[in-house]
Amino acid sequence: MFSREDSKRIREQFWTEFGKQSRKKWILYNTKIKEVSLKFHFDNKKASLGFLITTEDEILKPYYFEKFTNLKALIKEEINNEIVLEEFYETEIGEILSYIYLEKQEVSIHNKKTWPEIFDFFNTQMPKFESFFLSYKDFIED
Repeated sequence: MFSREDSKRIREQFWTEFGKQSRKKWILYNTKIKEVSLKFHFDNKKASLGFLITTEDEILKPYYFEKFTNLKALIKEEINNEIVLEEFYETEIGEILSYIYLEKQEVSIHNKKTWPEIFDFFNTQMPKFESFFLSYKDFIED
């Protein structure tokens, strides 16, 4: 078990190491669509990455999720067949959002032995998400 401070330090180390070895400037929140971003996530049980739809707007949230749903076959073909489209995804803090993502189970940010596997996972998969987003941004936005 890690103290809160130790856990925070380990998380910071992971993201610092990822930034050093990646050297890529990711799109992430710079999608130019306020409600849609790309997200990396790594905790003590799993790692994931994908499209995040965050808004309290009761019209825009399903609107954007439907756009991705309409592209589901292309997402599976161009990114990965294992993609998950979850309209009502609950975060660790209880926030409900929409998440279109890939996930890797049985890894932990607290276990440095799993870090290379996650570096590879993130560096292999995020460019596919970014490329897909740039290719279909006009469709998603309209």
